[in-house]
Order: sequence, then structure tokens, then C-alpha cells
Amino acid sequence: MLSKSPFPGVTGPVALIVLDGHGVSANPAALGNAIAAASTPTLDRLFADHPNILLKAHGTAVGMPSDEDMGNSEVGHNAIGAGQIYAQGAALVAKAIENGSLWQGSGWQEIIAQIKANAASVLHLMGIFSDGNVHSHIDHLKAMLIQAGAEGVRRARVHVLLDGRDVPETSALDYIEPFEDFLAGLARDGLDARIASGGGRQVITMDRYEADWRMVERGWQTHVLGEGEFFPDCATAVRTLRARHPGVIDQDLPPFVIADAEGKPIGAIRDGDAVALFNFRGDRAIEITRAFDEAGFDKFDRKRVPRIAYAGMLQYDGDLALPKRFLVSPPAIRNTLSEWLSGSGIAQFACSETQKFGHVTYFWNGNRSVKFPLETWQEIKSDCVPCEERPWMKSAEIADALIAAIESGRYRFLRCNFANGDMVGHTGDFRAATLAVEAVDLALSRVLPVIGAAGGAALITADHGNADEMFELDAQKPRLNPDGSPKAKTAHTLNPVPLILYEPSGQLTLKTLPDAGLAHLAASVTQLLGLEKHPSWKPGLVC
Repeated sequence: MLSKSPFPGVTGPVALIVLDGHGVSANPAALGNAIAAASTPTLDRLFADHPNILLKAHGTAVGMPSDEDMGNSEVGHNAIGAGQIYAQGAALVAKAIENGSLWQGSGWQEIIAQIKANAASVLHLMGIFSDGNVHSHIDHLKAMLIQAGAEGVRRARVHVLLDGRDVPETSALDYIEPFEDFLAGLARDGLDARIASGGGRQVITMDRYEADWRMVERGWQTHVLGEGEFFPDCATAVRTLRARHPGVIDQDLPPFVIADAEGKPIGAIRDGDAVALFNFRGDRAIEITRAFDEAGFDKFDRKRVPRIAYAGMLQYDGDLALPKRFLVSPPAIRNTLSEWLSGSGIAQFACSETQKFGHVTYFWNGNRSVKFPLETWQEIKSDCVPCEERPWMKSAEIADALIAAIESGRYRFLRCNFANGDMVGHTGDFRAATLAVEAVDLALSRVLPVIGAAGGAALITADHGNADEMFELDAQKPRLNPDGSPKAKTAHTLNPVPLILYEPSGQLTLKTLPDAGLAHLAASVTQLLGLEKHPSWKPGLVC
């Protein structure tokens, strides 16, 4: 049982509301700030009339290697739900490469053994092809290829998922062309390594939360079967597809297959090969992993299932043991907020739409896919349409669900995520992003009075920035496309995020700590509930 804190707690429910992708710019008047440009009367009143501070949501404050690394929804929700800072995927992998433990682990040794057992076998490396450091890093890919060559592997194929989301939207060639030079150097050392297939990360392979299995099927056809439109090399594929689809950014480019002079794919995956997915982030790695690793897989017709050795960079789901073989052990996150509250008999409610449902459940609970006792999870199915075409997404339905859960009187703690600022921010569409922010503001205007009427309180925050910087800026001036329009920024930002305390009695406020970040929120929740925090957590911010 949890002991009581000196503060008795609010009488009603406590809600933690995550405005995904809502950062706070030091220069709100800067061009491209969709949050500042939006009409947000609810947020304006909250900032004017209620306690609010800024929280760190990137870099070392969320377990990333350095403060030059932007935050993301995975690490953000890990930190919020855990109340602690854990070394995250990028840092874990970088350390494992640096100290050599990745190469000494059983996962790496098994896939290398698979290749060396048969001279015809090929090592396949698949993942996001950039240095965005949110799902993967191209330096990790390079290190794997160098090590494979040093260990006697003679043939490797790379299956690239073009980014344009965590890096500039049309930067693919900035990675492809230097990488081809890198591969040429490996060839001189005896490793035949080539890019074999690819496509935009939002088109193939990297679906999440089972929103659209067709993406994964297209990836399987492209990477495994070698089916699709053939090109002689990756750069030609990107240039041709861009010319054919004007205005389409890297993440949305169609799939392509690299073929030899005889018109045969150079990197179809076959019996005896080994495949390593070099993404370290789990949400968009689980479904393709299931297609490779799950017995009785039935989500689509794979047509041909090669007998291979498959490994993920990390184990993406510990509860489901996916994948069975992995290269780096993920952080063991324990004593999460949900677990702590469950142990005290606190009923909890978690809600989001499909696009972020795993963040308020799986990531929030320390990368676990099962519920703790007394938890209720409600998923609102996302629309399978581009977010910029429907920027309000499911904000109204999430508000409906949250209001119903509050009015039911069943739950003492509730949490939700409004995905709009992040998902629409990633499209690079400025006007759509302002509409997304306005839709969430409207949802807040409906939810907060219900919390107040129930005698409750809310903490309103964000997991990272995105919609706060929609243009690539240079000295506060937007960089321009050839047609003179501002060049869109689709990546997250390094800006802090807000923390607003909505507590109508006005008896409580927020204190500022030098290192105040997302990991301080778990203890802030228990303060509002009148409970002590777990000893390992960061201190709370309510006073």
C-alpha cells in the first residue's frame, strides 16, 4: 500500500493530458509557429490564469545521448510514466557499439554464424535511413556493415526506409550519395554491400498499432520478395519518383526495388539469409517483426516465407518476446506510475486514438503490452487518411471518451494523448497544423469544465515539440523551396514543453526546478492524489 502525503489531495479525479507535439518556442512570433498562429482561447486562458512552467522534453532529460538530440513520443511517454530517466534506445545502442558488447552478444553472433554457414547467404540490414536518431541512426548501420566485413561476411544488402520526418523533408539524397561512397570503400575491402530496396517510411513497412497492415505487406513485397518497380540504383529511384510525384516528400515516396542488368532484384531475402532490423525504437518495428518472427502469422499473405535468422536491434516488446533474437537489451523500466497506483487500488483510465494509443499504454507502462490491475484502456480508431486532410483527427472522440470516464465516477486517475500537433506537424502542412492545434484547444474547452465540476485537477503538458516549428529557419528567416514557398520542417524540435496546472480552487501552484522535465510528472500526479511517490522517482512539482 502507498502511504499518504502531507497534502490530502484533490477530492475528484486527476487527469494528465498530453498535447503531443506542442512545444514552446523562445520566439513565439517566429514564422512557422503553428501553435502561435492558431486561435487557442482555452490555452490562452490557461496560461493567463493558471500556474504554468516549462519542462525539458529532449536530450538527457529523457535519456537521449546528448542535449542535441530531440525528444520523441516513445521516450517522452517512458519518462512521464516511469517518473525516472532511463538510457534510451539511441544511447544504449551507441554504448553497445562503443564498448563492443553488441558484437559479443548472442544475437549478433547468431546472425553472423548463419551467414558464414553458407557461402551463398546474405546479411540484410533494414531500417530508417537517416541520422534522425528517433528510430535509428545511419552511423549504427555503418558500424554493423564494418563489423560484418571484419568478421568475414562477403555479401550484405541494405533496405532503406526514407525518412523526411525526423530530418528535413527532402534530404534523402544527402544520405544516399555519401553512403554509396561508403559502400564503395567496403567493396575495396571485400564486402559486396549494396542498397537493395526502399521506400517512404509512411508508405511501407513501418505501420504501428495495427493501423494499416497494408503498409507492412508492401514492405514485405518490396524487401523480401523483391517485387515492385525496378531501378538501377537508389539515387535514380529517388530522383525518378520525385519527378513523377511533385511535392511528395521523402516519407511518402513509393516503394522501389534495385535490380541488376538482367532485371533481377539484387536483394530479395531467401532461405539461409539473416535479417537485422536496425531500428531501436519499438512502436514501428513490431509489425514487420511479427511478419518475420511470429508463428502462425496471418495478417496478410506473405506468399513466400524464407527460413532466416532474424534479429531486432532491441527487443521491441518484452511481454510478447518480439523479436526472440535481439542485439541490444532494452532498458528494464520498473516501478512505473501505473504499477504504483495499481498497488494502492487506484482505478486508472487511458485513452488515445490508434496513432498514439501505445504511447499512453505500452510506452507509459515501461514498454509492457499488458495492463496492470484496475487499468482500463480505450482505443479510438484512427482514420486511415492523411492527417493533413483531416487535422482534427479524433480529438472530439477522445474528449467524448474522457468526459464519459470522468462522469462515470469510476476512475481516480485518467490520462490521454491528443496526437494532432505531432502527427499533423510531421506532414509539413502549416495550415493543417494550425487547424490541428485549434481542434485540440476546442477539445480542452470541453474536458476541463467536467474535471472542475467533479472536484478534480488536470496537468496539461506535451511529450516534445513539433508544431511549434513548421518551417526550416536560418537566422529567423525561412529557407525557401525553388518555387519561393517556405521549406517545411517535419521533425521534432528542441523546445521545452508546457506544464499547466488546472485546479479551479486556486490553492495549489507549481514550482520550478533547474532540471524540471517529463520525469517529474509521475510524482506530480501522486501529489494531486494525496499519495507519496515511489522513492526512485524524480520529485513532484506541485506545491
